[in-house]
This record gives sequence, structure tokens and C-alpha cells, in this order.
Amino acid sequence: MLKINNLHVYYGGIHALKGVSLGVNKGEIVTIIGSNGAGKSTLLNATSGFLRYKEGEILYHDNRLAPNPSKIVKQGICHVPEGRLIFANLSVYDNLTMGAYLRNDKQGIIEDIERMYTLFPRLKEREKQIAGTLSGGEQQMLAIARGLMSNPEIMLLDEPSLGLAPLLVQTVFDIITNIRKMGKTILLVEQNAYKALSIADTAYVLEQGRIIMEGPAKSISEDPRIKEAYLGSKKK
Repeated sequence: MLKINNLHVYYGGIHALKGVSLGVNKGEIVTIIGSNGAGKSTLLNATSGFLRYKEGEILYHDNRLAPNPSKIVKQGICHVPEGRLIFANLSVYDNLTMGAYLRNDKQGIIEDIERMYTLFPRLKEREKQIAGTLSGGEQQMLAIARGLMSNPEIMLLDEPSLGLAPLLVQTVFDIITNIRKMGKTILLVEQNAYKALSIADTAYVLEQGRIIMEGPAKSISEDPRIKEAYLGSKKK
């Protein structure tokens, strides 16, 4: 479904991604783990068109993606970036409708908003509340729900549990699992490697802009090097 081949990205003179290649199959949860500064967010930003890459290619259903965020969303790829980036001055409801800004199926949008309220009951309770006054966990739910309103085939999720309390971390991972059950494909960047590997099908380990390991998530999680570097005592 999604193939990234030999991708090179630069920030000025900094070579952020150095020949990264990976694949995401339909219906999978694929996770990318790695230390801070490894290039994980850079990879998602390049995939969604927010960053231009110098070399390589990104293919979606065997067609090369042009680095145009709006066109990429319209083709079925949604990016929920790190930091949530909701519309803080708008209501929960208005944030959801903004997520569907490229759609013109009015009835489908109405039905999907109700579907979001079923998936995220707390958002229904706060439908008219200004988004900036929500808790961190509620804002993350809203960011994911707003992404789903574009009716994507594949979701790029960047650090969805960052900064959340442990109980809410589990809620977020339950939501991600439920999204996959809805038929969505997920490319997940996540600092909580233990949780990410526990729900993913396939994992890639990114270090200093290079993929250093890839394979079934279960096998990656059992590798002694990964346990020492990323898992430790994070089983919570």
C-alpha cells in the first residue's frame, strides 16, 4: 500500500534521513521506534508532504506521491502530528468538521461525526466546548477523531501518547487498536516502545536517520538489543 524507497531528507546541512526504506501493507499497524532525534517525525512529515525530500520516492498504491499535503489527504493519507495541533479556539464539533474540509458528502460527514462520538464518548459530552480548554487526553482524542474525519485509508500517528498519564496512555492504544478494526492502516511513531510493539504487526528501528532493524513486532520486542535500548522497565 505505502512504500518508501531510499528516502533522503536534509535540514540545511543536516542529513536527517539517510536512505530510509520501509513498507506498510493494507490493514497493518506498523510502528517506528527510535531515540529522540532519530528522524521518526521527519519521516512522517516527508510522507505527508510537509517536508520535501532530496532523494528517493514515496509510493502509495504504486503511484508516486507529490509533496502536497492537501492532495495527499485527498488521496487517503491522514497525518496526526506530534503536539495534537487542534484548533484551540474552535469547539469540539467545529474541529471535527474542519477535519472533513476536503469532503463534499454532507450526509457522510454527519454520519462520521456521530461515529466519532461513538468511538470517543467524551467528545460527545464536550461537543460545544472550546477545544483549548480540554484536558491533554481529550485533546489527543480530538486530534485523532479530526484525522479520521478526512475518511483516510491510512493514518500517520506521531507520538499519540506523549505527555499523557499512564491510564490515558492505555486508552489511546485501545483507540488505535479499534481504528485498525475499522479497516484503517496505521503507521505509528511512538516513544512508548513497549506499548507500540505490543499492538503492531511490523516494526522498524530508526537510529540517526537509518533503519537499523526491521521485522515482526514480536520478534523485535524480544531482541536483547531492543530490550536494553528501548524497553527496560517500561512494561506499564
